Amino acid sequence: MSNETDFIKELLNPKKRERAFGKLLDNYQERLYWHIRKIVVTHENADDVLQNTFLRIYKSLPNFHQKSTLHTWMYRIAYNESIRFLELQKKKQHSSLDEENSYYLNSLEDDVYFDGSEAQFKLNQVINELPEKQKIVFQLKYFDDLKFREIAEILELNESTLKSLYYTSVKYIENNVIKIQPFLKKEV
Repeated sequence: MSNETDFIKELLNPKKRERAFGKLLDNYQERLYWHIRKIVVTHENADDVLQNTFLRIYKSLPNFHQKSTLHTWMYRIAYNESIRFLELQKKKQHSSLDEENSYYLNSLEDDVYFDGSEAQFKLNQVINELPEKQKIVFQLKYFDDLKFREIAEILELNESTLKSLYYTSVKYIENNVIKIQPFLKKEV
């Protein structure tokens, strides 16, 4: 978006909100989808969370005080919606977040929307083993290429803590990705 300040004014103007929100959807839908997908894993869940995210963004626009960038604010909402979804799933299933993550990772094998290579699957397996905060920090930095400052705003954590979590995650992944058994395709 060329001028974020002008665009935000359009979003906050009731007469221009619908058109501006359409542009917002066009510009951020795919990025937020993949951000959410890395947290909730399956396509179906990511779609549900993405819808909830954009509903929350739309309803919350009048409360956007521009203390952070629009991009960061929306990522924070997407992150919170994703975590809210996982917590709800955990309560429904009476299982831990780790068990939910394992279930979702195992479902990747049958997911028609997952077209990753064997290396990508191995990487997902290792990332899934990380503690939740480390996993999120790694994904935001590695996959979304966000700056530590932006991640700190999204997760509301100290930047030095984030760096520590990220580099610890990188080391763990480097040490463990080669230990994972190859992903074997099912015979058709």
